[in-house]
Amino acid sequence: MKQALLIFALFSTTIVFSTANAAETYKTFEDYKVLYSAFNSSFISPEVAATYSIIRGKDKGLVNIAVIPAGATASSGGKSALVTGHVANIFAQQKKLDFFEINEGGAIYYLALFRFENEDPLTFKITVQPDPDKPAGHISFQRTFYHDK
Repeated sequence: MKQALLIFALFSTTIVFSTANAAETYKTFEDYKVLYSAFNSSFISPEVAATYSIIRGKDKGLVNIAVIPAGATASSGGKSALVTGHVANIFAQQKKLDFFEINEGGAIYYLALFRFENEDPLTFKITVQPDPDKPAGHISFQRTFYHDK
């Protein structure tokens, strides 16, 4: 049940932010589609955060990456991939994103925690490689983050 809550929270947040920012939230490659979002960690309930050892805070955010076969929907599950990346602030100071996999019975996605300053415009650069025998896909997107009150 807690797992279903996390999936619902993550993908609901993706929908809310895609509407609010009118930003693209996925990128299609040859064989797969990568869904992505980045949001304040406080949007995750304390119970769900505790279950997955996610640190919540007004200056902490999460990046969510899911890899699905091309033509599939987010509800059809996901596939394993090597996910790496970094986040950079307006001064080009970079921090490595340490992704960890969550596998909830067919739903596979990757999360990474990051820290931000108030009104911080951040640039995310992420590499996704579902098949080690094929080239990796690259995603770059920007979001501005605000401290929760």
